[in-house]
Amino acid sequence: MLHQKLLADKSNATEYNTLDLRSLLSSWTKFDRSELFGFNLIRADRESAASAIMQSARSNQKVTVNFINAHCINIATKDSVYRECLKASSALLPDGSGMSIASKLAKAPLGENLNGTDLFPILCQKAAEAGKSIYLHGGEPKVAEQVAKNMKKQYPDLMIAGVSNGYEDHADTAATIAKINRSNADLVFVGLGVPMQEKWIAEHRSRINAPVVLGVGGLFDYYSGRIPRAPRLVRAAGMEWAWRLMQEPQRLANRYLVGNISFLAKAAVNGWHARGLHQKVFVTNKRVLDLTLTLLGLILIGPFFAAISLLILAEDRGPVFFKQVRIGENGQPFKMWKFRSMAVDAEQRLKKLMEQSDRDDVCFKMKNDPRITKIGKLIRRFSMDELPQLINVLKGDMSLVGPRPALPKEVMQRPNKSMNRLAGKPGLTCTWQVSGRAEIPFEEQVKMDEEYLSHQSVLKDISLLVSTVPAVLTGRGAY
Repeated sequence: MLHQKLLADKSNATEYNTLDLRSLLSSWTKFDRSELFGFNLIRADRESAASAIMQSARSNQKVTVNFINAHCINIATKDSVYRECLKASSALLPDGSGMSIASKLAKAPLGENLNGTDLFPILCQKAAEAGKSIYLHGGEPKVAEQVAKNMKKQYPDLMIAGVSNGYEDHADTAATIAKINRSNADLVFVGLGVPMQEKWIAEHRSRINAPVVLGVGGLFDYYSGRIPRAPRLVRAAGMEWAWRLMQEPQRLANRYLVGNISFLAKAAVNGWHARGLHQKVFVTNKRVLDLTLTLLGLILIGPFFAAISLLILAEDRGPVFFKQVRIGENGQPFKMWKFRSMAVDAEQRLKKLMEQSDRDDVCFKMKNDPRITKIGKLIRRFSMDELPQLINVLKGDMSLVGPRPALPKEVMQRPNKSMNRLAGKPGLTCTWQVSGRAEIPFEEQVKMDEEYLSHQSVLKDISLLVSTVPAVLTGRGAY
C-alpha cells in the first residue's frame, strides 16, 4: 500500500527531499563521503556520527538518518521507490561487514561500522546529557515499551517522549503522527523494518515535527531483550549475521544465505566498475576486435584496393591517396587516409563553394560538388573512399566503430557541449553513419555520437559493423 501510494504521489518524496537536503548544516557537511552502489555514505566514527545527530536535535535541524547494509542493497536493486527514499536521506550510514567488504572492493574507504544497534545507546546517553527526548515507534506490541524501560534504567536522565508499536498503533497513521507531534520529541526512532520504515518516513516526514527521524530496523528487538545480541567477539569478526541466522533460521535463511551471495556478486560488480576495470577490459577487447577484423579485411579486399587505386591514377594522374589532418581521441591530431575522390586542387576551390553548402552548420557538405571526379563519385556513393582508414585503425589512430573524426576548424567552431565527441577514439562507422549519414543534421549527429560513447560495448560495435553493410550498399545519405 505504501509502495503504491508513494509511486502515485511523488510530490511527497520531492517535498521530503527538499526539506531534508536544505537542512544540512555544518554538523553533517563536515563529513567526507564515499560512494557505493550509487549511494553517498558518511565516513565517520560512531562518536562523531552520534554527535552530529545530537547537534541536529539541539539546533532544531530537520534531518532524516537511514542506515544501509547488504540487505538494503539487495532490496534497493529491485525497488526503485525504496532506492529513492534512501537517496533522499540527509545522512546515510554504512551498516555491517558487507558494506566494509564492498568498500574494499571498490577502493572507497569507509569509517567505522555505523549500525543503528551500536549507535542507539550512545544516542540515548547523549540525549540524556543534553536534556533531549526520544520517541520509539515500531516493533511488536509491548516491545517499544520494554526498550524504553530498559534504556531509562540504564540512563536515568533520559526523557522518553512516547512509544507506539508497529502493528495496532501503526494502523492509524494520522493518529500515530499526531501522537509523535504531541510528544514534542527531539529524536524519533522508527523501527518498522526495511523497506517499510524508509517509505513511511519519506511519505510522512514533512508532517513529523521532530528535528531528527531515524530508520533503525529491528534494534528494538535487541534492546527489549526479545532477541539476544551477538557476543562482542562475534560482532568484531563481522559475523553478527550468522548469530542472527542461528536465532531465527527459518525466517532469515533466504535473507542471509541467498541474500549474502547475491550481495557479494553485486559488490564485485560495483567494485569492478568503481575501479574502472570494465573500461580497461572493454578497451582491450575493442582493440583486439579492431586488429582482427582489419587484418582480415585487408587480406580479403586487397585486390579490390588495388583496382580502385589504378582507376584513380588513370583518371587524372594525380595521387591515389588523400591525407588530411583530423582530430582524434582527447583532441589529438592525426593524418587520416582516404582514397582521393576529388580533383587535385579541391582544397583551393573550397572557399568559393562555401556559400553553396547544403548544411547551415560548420560541416561543409554539397550534393553536387563540382570538385568530385568521376571515379570519386562512384567510390563516395558506396563509401569505398574510406577504406584506406583501415591503415589508421592498424596504427591505433582510429577504431572500426566510433564518432567520425572531425576537422580542426570544425572542432574550433563547435560549442563546448559537442566536445564530448572527442572523448573516444574516432571510427570508420558510427550510429549516424548507419542511420542516414549526411541526411542527419549535425546537432543530431553530435547527440548520437555522445550516446554511443556513454554506452559502449563490444556487442554494440559488432551490431553497428553489421548494420554498416546494408547502409553502404544502399548508399543512403552518401555524397
